Amino acid sequence: MARVLIYCTAACPYCQAADRLLQRKGVSDIERVRVDLEPARRAEMRQKSGRYSVPQIWIGGRHVGGSDELHELDDSGLLDPLLAKAL
Repeated sequence: MARVLIYCTAACPYCQAADRLLQRKGVSDIERVRVDLEPARRAEMRQKSGRYSVPQIWIGGRHVGGSDELHELDDSGLLDPLLAKAL
């Protein structure tokens, strides 16, 4: 299973939806960076992704975007193969 990194906040419903989808897909090892608790990490997220909103999600080192993009990958059948790739 590919490594998953999510920049998120506790109160974000989109972060929670992305997390639930990944858990349904069997992803148990998710690195969560709480930018609400570590504000300096938000600047890191913006530098890496070019985006300001959470969640920002990386799978196996590939930036896939936010919750909407993650769900689009799933709807198109592309999420499972991406998750299955080794690092």
